[in-house]
Amino acid sequence: MTDTPLTTISSGQLSADIHPLGAQLFALRDGEGRDLQWNGDPAVWKGRAPNLFPIVGELNGNQYRLDGHSYSLSRHGFARNRLFSLVGSDGASALFRLDWDEETFKNYPFHFQLDLRFAITGTRLDMVAMVRNLEDKQSLPASFGFHPALRWPLPYGEPRSAHRLLFEKDEPAPIRRLDAQGLILPAEFPTPVEGRQLPLRDDLFTADAIIFDRIASRRLRYGADQGPQLEIEFPGMPYLGIWTKPGAGYVCIEPWHGLADAQGYSGDFRAKPGIALIPAGAEKQFAMSIALRL
Repeated sequence: MTDTPLTTISSGQLSADIHPLGAQLFALRDGEGRDLQWNGDPAVWKGRAPNLFPIVGELNGNQYRLDGHSYSLSRHGFARNRLFSLVGSDGASALFRLDWDEETFKNYPFHFQLDLRFAITGTRLDMVAMVRNLEDKQSLPASFGFHPALRWPLPYGEPRSAHRLLFEKDEPAPIRRLDAQGLILPAEFPTPVEGRQLPLRDDLFTADAIIFDRIASRRLRYGADQGPQLEIEFPGMPYLGIWTKPGAGYVCIEPWHGLADAQGYSGDFRAKPGIALIPAGAEKQFAMSIALRL
């Protein structure tokens, strides 16, 4: 994977490397060259920041139903394993593109175009996905999710135990959890958020991801009280996943427009919770940003 040329963008205060496989954010560094992102150690987890399309999470039996037909997609969809084309880069921004082809059409029978744009301004990285429906008549059902793995602890001298998430609003709603097959359990669970704060601990993730399906916030801060923090914004993204492998050196902060199937889900794909229905000839944007706050 590292043999493929990376595209680097920078402001001098923040820099990012993007890999064309999946248009994945491959590295994020501050102005002193310190890594803010997980290094993708395959002995732990090879991912860094996969882009999830056209589904988020797992399908029941790896199958979805559409207009009376069944199709198969693996967890998080195919975009993360496809090579994107570099449309252009100007030093501070880069645009990558994935077009439908015969291979994608077999399991996702739609004509689409997916763009990923990365842009750095000062200490802020903006990531915008644009899904275009190239169909003449039918709507395009799709989900999109971001999955960046950020270093835990951040490289500023504070221990893992000092790190927390601070949401912009109180988050009293219950959370959801996944079963062993990656499907959403029917039960709701008490939120681990204390007002606006979620102190990070490994035991929060022994049951896999924390899923906020009634998230009130669209902004949060990650880090220790002392030293620089990362501010995450995700306007227009109705769900949020937080995940790590217990003991690993990262935490994934994942804005989603989509969810894994619920246990036993057998409805039509267009009716699946979190699916965006993009009209024929139209496009829909999905966005998040990561900003270093000193």
